[in-house]
Amino acid sequence: MDTEEYTPFICGEESFGTGSNHVREKDGIWAVCAWLNVLAAKNVDSASPLVGIDQIVGEHWSKYGRNYYGRYDYEGVESEKAAKLMSEMTGKMGNWPTDAFTPFRLDKADVFEYKDPVDGSVSKNQGIRFILDDGSRIIFRLSGTGVSGATIRLYIEKYEPPSGNLRQNALEVIKPLAAVAISVSQMEVLTGRDAPSVMT
Repeated sequence: MDTEEYTPFICGEESFGTGSNHVREKDGIWAVCAWLNVLAAKNVDSASPLVGIDQIVGEHWSKYGRNYYGRYDYEGVESEKAAKLMSEMTGKMGNWPTDAFTPFRLDKADVFEYKDPVDGSVSKNQGIRFILDDGSRIIFRLSGTGVSGATIRLYIEKYEPPSGNLRQNALEVIKPLAAVAISVSQMEVLTGRDAPSVMT
């Protein structure tokens, strides 16, 4: 509890979190509940062998492919330095050198925004997004939820088709993309950070 008074405002989060300001770090609770629901739906016949998470995701990947995800968090970055890093990238929109993303090729770059399908409101400046020609994505976002300073979050996604290697370590798969993202953003030069605080 933050205080004795709380607002019963419900919101969603990227990692399946739903809650309010009276419950911290609730993402894991809701993710577990979601998986329990999936497992219950897959195991309606108690006489049949148990269907586990590994089997469920394996079947899903074999049909649709797998999206490998990773996130690098740079916590406690001086706010001015974090803002400069973002503004430097924003200023290069439409003018990136063709070899900046080698060995990948840039297809699209933008500062993305979200339009609420219910009320039509638009949330601008939600992050900087790079979409590569193989469908991979690199996203930079600023977060003010750190203990001090700003947190730069780097999200990386790489798609592997059903015919590909679907059982790799996610952080190893996205490492080449992360290296490109760190170089493009001039992370070490602009923030002084040579490694993320957390990798997930």
